[in-house]
Amino acid sequence: MTELLRNPEKLSRAQAELHQVIGKGKTIEEADISRLPYLEAVLKETFRLHPIAPLLLPRKSGEDFPIGGFTIPKGAQVYINVFAIGRDPSIWDDPDKFVPDRFLGSDIDVRGQNFELVPFGGGRRICPGLPLAARMLPLMLGSLINIFNWKLEDGVIPENMNMEEKFGLAVQKAQSLKAVPIPI
Repeated sequence: MTELLRNPEKLSRAQAELHQVIGKGKTIEEADISRLPYLEAVLKETFRLHPIAPLLLPRKSGEDFPIGGFTIPKGAQVYINVFAIGRDPSIWDDPDKFVPDRFLGSDIDVRGQNFELVPFGGGRRICPGLPLAARMLPLMLGSLINIFNWKLEDGVIPENMNMEEKFGLAVQKAQSLKAVPIPI
C-alpha cells in the first residue's frame, strides 16, 4: 500500500486493471488472480524492494564451493541477503525505484526458482507460508484498492512519505502508514 500511495500513477493503473477485469467496487475472487498481471507485478516488485526477511535461513556448505573468485569452505554457514539481491544494480535497472512493469511479461516468480527474487527462500527451506501468501496477498491488496480510493493522513504528500525500514528478523516500516479509505 505504501509504494502504491507513494506512486499514484501505479495505483491508478492497478485500479484500472481491477475495474476492467472484475468491476469497480467488487471484491476479488481467487479465480480472478491469474487475470490480473499488473497486480501480480506490483506484488513482485514489493517483494523485491521490501522482502519479508532481509536474510534467509542460514545454509551450510556441504563441500568446498568456488563462486565469484572465492571459495566457500565445506561446513561454512552461508546467509543469503535477499535485501541486497533485490537492490543489486547488476541485476536490476533502477534498483531503488518502484517499477512493477519490470515483471510484466517476465517469467520471474517468487517460488524459489529465480534467484534474483527469493523473498520466501527456496528449496527445502522455502517458507511454509508461501502458498497462503500467494493466495491471500493479491486478494487483500486487490480488494483494498478496488473497493476504496485512498488519501494520506496529516497532510503528507507522496513525495515526502517516510520509507525508512526497521531491520530485525522481519523488515517493517519504521513509521506506520496512515491512510484514509474513501469508498468508491
